[in-house]
Amino acid sequence: MIRNILKAIYTVVLVLVCSMYASAQSQALQDSLTQANNYAKDGLNAQAINTYEYILSQGYTNASVYYNLGYAYYKQGNLGRAILNMERAKKLNPNDPDILYNLEHAYAMTDQMQVVEPVFFEAWWAGFKNILSPNGWAVVVVILFILALCAIAGFLFANNIALRKVGFFGAMVLSIFCIVALTIAINKRSEIIDSTEAIILSSSVTLSTSPDKNGSEMAILHEGTHVEIVSLLNEWAEVRLKDGNVGWLKVADFEKI
Repeated sequence: MIRNILKAIYTVVLVLVCSMYASAQSQALQDSLTQANNYAKDGLNAQAINTYEYILSQGYTNASVYYNLGYAYYKQGNLGRAILNMERAKKLNPNDPDILYNLEHAYAMTDQMQVVEPVFFEAWWAGFKNILSPNGWAVVVVILFILALCAIAGFLFANNIALRKVGFFGAMVLSIFCIVALTIAINKRSEIIDSTEAIILSSSVTLSTSPDKNGSEMAILHEGTHVEIVSLLNEWAEVRLKDGNVGWLKVADFEKI
C-alpha cells in the first residue's frame, strides 16, 4: 500500500517537474523570439539571424520565424539563404501575401530561365493542395471525420427512411473527402520532411553532364537558383532545373528546402 502511494507521489512530482521545465523552455524561446524581432526591427540583422537560427535549432518551426530569418538574410545580401528560408516559410503558410511577394522579388534577382509549365491538371492539383498548410489540412480531416461519424449515427439511429438514406450517402461522401484530405495532409507533410527541392547557396557553381570532374559544363548557376533533386551519388546530386534541363552538382553547393 505504502509502496503504491510512493509511486503515485513520484509520478505526480515527475509530471510537475517536466511540466515546469517545458513551460520554462517555452518561455525562454518566446523571449528569444521577441529579442530576435527587436533586433530585426532595429536593423541588427546579424544578431537577428543568430537568434532566429538558435530558435529553429531548438525545434521551434514556424512560418513567421523562417520568413523573418529569410528577410534578415536578404537585408544582409545573402540571397541564397534568404530564398531558402522564405521557401520554408511558404511550405508552412503557402498563401501568405508577404511571403509570396518577397519570394518573387528575391527570385527576380537570380538566374532567369524559361520555366517548363506543368500540364493543366498538375497545375490545378498543386494549387488546390496549396490552399491550406499541412496543419490546415489536418484540421479539415478531423472535421470531415466527425461529420462522417454524425452521418453514420444518423443512418444507424434515424427512424425515418429518408434520413437514413441521407445519413448513408452522406457518410460515404464525407468519408471519401476525408480520405482525400488525409492524403493531401500526408503528402504536404512529406514534402516538408523529405523535400526534393533545394536552393543553391554557393555564389557560382557548374552544372555538369556527369558526377565527376571530367564532365562537360552544361551551365553556370548562381546563388539562389531553385533545383529539384532527382538522385544522389556520393558527393554528387543529379538535379533538374526549372527549364527542364538535368545535370549534376556537388551536394555541398545547395541545401534542401
